[in-house]
Amino acid sequence: MVSFRFRRGERLKSRNEIREVFKRGKSVTCFGAKLFMVQNRLPYNRIAFTFARHFGNAVERNRARRLGREAYRHIRHALKPGYDVVLLVYPAKGAVQKDVFAVRMEQLKILFSKAGLHGN
Repeated sequence: MVSFRFRRGERLKSRNEIREVFKRGKSVTCFGAKLFMVQNRLPYNRIAFTFARHFGNAVERNRARRLGREAYRHIRHALKPGYDVVLLVYPAKGAVQKDVFAVRMEQLKILFSKAGLHGN
């Protein structure tokens, strides 16, 4: 049975580690988000969620972070292991695209497919 738990060790927390992914990592983009990735030497992936400047207030950022974590939890079992990943989310322009789970899930699928990480 596949575990959907998002463990503490799977999170990139250190400012230096996140900065290193931005500096050395490859990036792919889709509408509303950008994914940076670099290989690590671990048997699992680590991820961090960041936001562009002026992404709204703290409530909106925390909601977007929760949506991202939940979407990642659902697709991480299908990803290739061994990468540090940073997801940079941009604010939605207008009322056309709201920050909802289905949109974030689709963004992650597109980004991980473009990055070549989707599929074992």
